[in-house]
Amino acid sequence: MAAEPDGKAAGSTTALLVLLGAAVVAYGVDQLTKALVVANLAEGEVVPVLGNVLQWQFVRNPGAAFSIASGMTWIFTILAAGVITFIIWFARRIRSVAWGVVFGLLLGGVLGNLTDRLLREPSFGLGHVVDFISTPWMLPAIYNIADIAIVSSMVLFMILTIRGIGLDGTREQTRAEAVDSVAAGDDQAPSSGSALPTER
Repeated sequence: MAAEPDGKAAGSTTALLVLLGAAVVAYGVDQLTKALVVANLAEGEVVPVLGNVLQWQFVRNPGAAFSIASGMTWIFTILAAGVITFIIWFARRIRSVAWGVVFGLLLGGVLGNLTDRLLREPSFGLGHVVDFISTPWMLPAIYNIADIAIVSSMVLFMILTIRGIGLDGTREQTRAEAVDSVAAGDDQAPSSGSALPTER
């Protein structure tokens, strides 16, 4: 197998470090804020921060976002474990810092909520996720930092996809233009069988 070019290897290493950094930050902030909420707020308590714009409201969510499928906690536990496994396997293909951020935020967010499902009450794998951020003016839901990280990764994913930026950081249009340029150069190059000009 041919060795990976130094430029690509460096890009891969940088992207992996960014991915890891984004995941650690998202996961750490998520778990820290949840610990503070559990320690300082009573379940169901509402604390106005900016009136109706931002409130802290401690709830335990057995389902997915917006409390969907609250009786299927174990399914979300399995899905989260699958997503984490996929990201770890897929990470070696990433060369772009932006895509590193996408997968890092997704990894940190999914891991944050998975930790709740594995370690919090009522039991292993069926734990309820701690939610505490309420913005009634924007969403009829209560969420947490992990949810914000996941949604942010999805928004960035769509932006990069729409702009045609690949996992290696290059745009699809740029790659197509490069291929066309090479093809045009090949067309203009003399064929190996062409006759050489004769001297007079």
